[in-house]
Amino acid sequence: MSDIDVSAEAVVPEKPPVSNVTFADIGVMSQLCTACDKLGFKTPTEIQRESIPWALQGRDIIGLAQTGSGKTAAFALPILQELWNKPSALFACVMAPTRELAYQIAETFEALGSGIGAKCAVVVGGMDLISQQIALSKKPHIVVCTPGRLQDHLENTKGFSLRTLKYLVMDEADRLLDMDFGPKIDQILKVIPRERNTFLFSATMTTKVAKLQRASLSNPVKIEVSTKYSTVDKLLQYYMFFPFKRKDCYLVWLLNEMAGQSAIVFARTCNEVLRIGLLLRNLGIEAIPLHGQLAMDKRLGALNKFKSGARNVLVATDVASRGLDIPAVDLVVNFDIPSFSKDYIHRVGRTARAGRSGRAISFVTQYDVELLQRIEQVIGKKLDEFPGEKDAILLLQERVNEAQRMATLELKEIQASTRKGKKRGREDGDKQISLSEAKRLSKGGDDGRKRKSAKKEGHRRK
Repeated sequence: MSDIDVSAEAVVPEKPPVSNVTFADIGVMSQLCTACDKLGFKTPTEIQRESIPWALQGRDIIGLAQTGSGKTAAFALPILQELWNKPSALFACVMAPTRELAYQIAETFEALGSGIGAKCAVVVGGMDLISQQIALSKKPHIVVCTPGRLQDHLENTKGFSLRTLKYLVMDEADRLLDMDFGPKIDQILKVIPRERNTFLFSATMTTKVAKLQRASLSNPVKIEVSTKYSTVDKLLQYYMFFPFKRKDCYLVWLLNEMAGQSAIVFARTCNEVLRIGLLLRNLGIEAIPLHGQLAMDKRLGALNKFKSGARNVLVATDVASRGLDIPAVDLVVNFDIPSFSKDYIHRVGRTARAGRSGRAISFVTQYDVELLQRIEQVIGKKLDEFPGEKDAILLLQERVNEAQRMATLELKEIQASTRKGKKRGREDGDKQISLSEAKRLSKGGDDGRKRKSAKKEGHRRK
């Protein structure tokens, strides 16, 4: 651990040997220790051991740790403990880059804070604004949000403000800036109290975060329990090399080989996610898609089906790559290799979480060799080739070709009905405008006729 401008007065309590350390040893109160025990958190992880004592002393934190290392509890426990000591409405605000991650963080807060009566509200885009306004009017202790929707409420929800805020948390801080949330975050920072604690947490910190550190942190402690870009030791990482036209065939073979295991397949675009999902279903593999163009209730529904084991295969864009804690993922497949190396780290971090082992397999075609080399350079290790029986794989090609044709037709039908729905929506909107315009004009005409008849009546009286 390294610290920044640590004052002489700040003294971290002496810690027992790592093997024997408990949550109580690092200063967590008994009610929260009980909650941790119920959730199966037996001993604090490294990021929790290093950051919680500083946070309980009121210091700002910059935390860098691998995915699956317990970052959410590292900031949730100090906030809940301070809330118990000094109860207040709208006590903490946690910003996350994706809606799914926001819901997951809220679940952790509610589970850890259930014994002390902590109330949490989730404020994200894609959900009903009025129901969120009602939730905010009930004065929750913790608001978990995406920056854009929080800004909407600050501007448009009567009576809502963050004047009483004591804690601001930015989870996946680098991603918040990568997704062009910078201007929104700047606006939010202007309207919240300067006297507060700020926590920045991520698996990968980039140079972009330096500006955010200067703008929002006061005398922070920097805690690194991993290298800048790293993956966990229990993760086995492989690649498969083949011609581009064989990608679908290799995916089907791999999922058949891993039948019964849970897998996340990452693709680059929403359309590709949908196409792969249709292809796999046509071959009897129950896959469920997750991408940014789905309505929020469908996105949460897809996640819940995968978490519960109702579906073994989740096909997703990078919307599922950040922060999501799905403990029992056995395999991550990079169907499309990500363009940015740190996205690879976040994707493969969906498996081998919390001390478990896992596998990640990346598909490499003739167009992806440079991307693979870049990833290997960043993570500091060479990936091994995953063994595959080429003859057995090619035997599947005919069935896969047929499933591809069916998937392409189904995809075209879905796209056509979506376009038709949008067109109908526009036409309905135009009709409504025309009707209102006609009413206005007819009203104007009536008013004109009334004015003329009144004029004539006046002349007659004269």
